[in-house]
Amino acid sequence: MAIHYHCRHCGVKLGTLTQFSIDSEQLGLHTLTDEERQDMVTYNSEGEIQIKSICEDCQESLEKNPEYYQNDFLIH
Repeated sequence: MAIHYHCRHCGVKLGTLTQFSIDSEQLGLHTLTDEERQDMVTYNSEGEIQIKSICEDCQESLEKNPEYYQNDFLIH
């Protein structure tokens, strides 16, 4: 089972974890609310976990341009 991280704003792949003995506390998922978890964590057909995060480029763009938060997708 792999865990894939992608930017929620631009879709870029941030990385993949392939450790099989990792739990939600090690990933920090236990700190998310149920709503946040439903929004950020999904499972694909192979049972792999997809986690939406934010890349450095999008974070910088959002800090400089807060109005971008209303967009579903950022292109940079």
